[in-house]
Amino acid sequence: MDPIGLAIAVVVAAIAAGAGFVVGSWSREARLRQELAAKGTSAAQIIDDAQSRHREILLEAKDEAIKTKSAAEAELRERRTEQERRLQQKEEGLDRRIEQLDRRERGVQQKEKEAEDLRASIDQLHQQAARELERVSGMSSEEARAILLQEVEDEARQEANRRVREIEAEAKDEGLKRAQKIVTLAIQRCAAEQVAESVAAVVPLPNDEMKGRIIGREGRNIRALESATGVDLIIDDTPDAVTLSGFDPIRREVARIALQKLVADGRIHPARIEEVVQKARQELEQHLKEEGEQAAIKAGVHGLHPEIIKIMGRLKFRTSYGQNILLHSVEVAHLAAMLASELGADVNVVRTAGFLHDIGKAVDHEVEGPHALIGADIVRRFSKSPRVVHAIAAHHNDEEPQSIEPILISAADAISGARPGARRESVESYVRRLEALESVANSFQGVERAFAIQAGREVRIIVRPDQIDDLGALRLARDIVKKIEETLEYPGQIKVTVLRETRAVDYAR
Repeated sequence: MDPIGLAIAVVVAAIAAGAGFVVGSWSREARLRQELAAKGTSAAQIIDDAQSRHREILLEAKDEAIKTKSAAEAELRERRTEQERRLQQKEEGLDRRIEQLDRRERGVQQKEKEAEDLRASIDQLHQQAARELERVSGMSSEEARAILLQEVEDEARQEANRRVREIEAEAKDEGLKRAQKIVTLAIQRCAAEQVAESVAAVVPLPNDEMKGRIIGREGRNIRALESATGVDLIIDDTPDAVTLSGFDPIRREVARIALQKLVADGRIHPARIEEVVQKARQELEQHLKEEGEQAAIKAGVHGLHPEIIKIMGRLKFRTSYGQNILLHSVEVAHLAAMLASELGADVNVVRTAGFLHDIGKAVDHEVEGPHALIGADIVRRFSKSPRVVHAIAAHHNDEEPQSIEPILISAADAISGARPGARRESVESYVRRLEALESVANSFQGVERAFAIQAGREVRIIVRPDQIDDLGALRLARDIVKKIEETLEYPGQIKVTVLRETRAVDYAR
């Protein structure tokens, strides 16, 4: 509140106090009158006394108000004096600050002038040095700049040409390797290691006369049978036998069943052939379903979709290096479940994924892509667990593993395929292949140890950190891969992992 408002408030309070005092006096005067009337005092005397008392009270109230007003005015003057003193101090402080700023500004201007002078002297020295260099070299700065730019440009062109040649050579090598890999995978999908055992089947005949009935008049029966089944019939000098040849094991099995039925029945003609082939397909479909159910029971996997069961049954007629894929799937399910129980992973997910991990091989000759991704897509269509789908898709690193399940499936798959007697590969050749991988890795400088793991599908190299840095580790992995591709023969692909570890060890004493 400002001082004038404070003074007015004080005066009003004094007047209010005086008025209250007057009202109180009036009240006491009324009581006095009543007392005097009770005692018989005359009314005139009472009025005179009251009026005189009233004047005294008014005078006292006026004196009190004057004193209060004087005190308020004195306090107001004191406050105003204090404010003026503070304002004067602030003005003096602002003046001192302005003066300091002026001094700083003059100092800055002086330093800027000195800097300008120094810059000018530096420019002058630079010009003198340039003129001296031109005098010594015998050419101008423009000529020297042009020569330097020309040299840099020539060097850049040479480096670019060299890099282009390297890229072209790498592209040719990579293209050749990729082409070889694609052809190899295609051959592996269509035919197994030994063609005679994998793509042919022999059907016994009761006698050689049955061969003529199978061929039919002008070969119409054999043509009808080959057209209905998609399998070639080879009738040669082999006594009492007919050979069925075809890369599709399902079609070959249908042809075998149908031919056995036709030979047993004795009625062989085109219409009968179509009827028997159709029945053989239905019989084989039921057989595949039963085989899939039996395999699922052996693996301990329940609640699978009937279509998945049927597709798994087709794996009975699919082999990899002579190993039956359906039996391999059951074995992987058991191995993966054992590993999961030891490591605390989800046993049900791992068991199911282990049983279904190679389901894509049942149709990989019909669908493009790696069998792991094909199998994951098949299982996904029938609303299986996303964790099972991911474990199937990532068990060959076609997808980046996001959990422990695909790693366990990969390990169980390698164990089942690499165990002695599982595939057509002797223990000696298997050991030689692992030793060759490790020797290739150990042949490089800076390698401390090398381990061939995953049945030879991966080699891990531990390097000395004081000899190989992070960029050197990348170059080493690339060099090892290149040497493996040039010197070794192997199925599929080999993953090369270079590990570089730096440890800081100290002891608290």
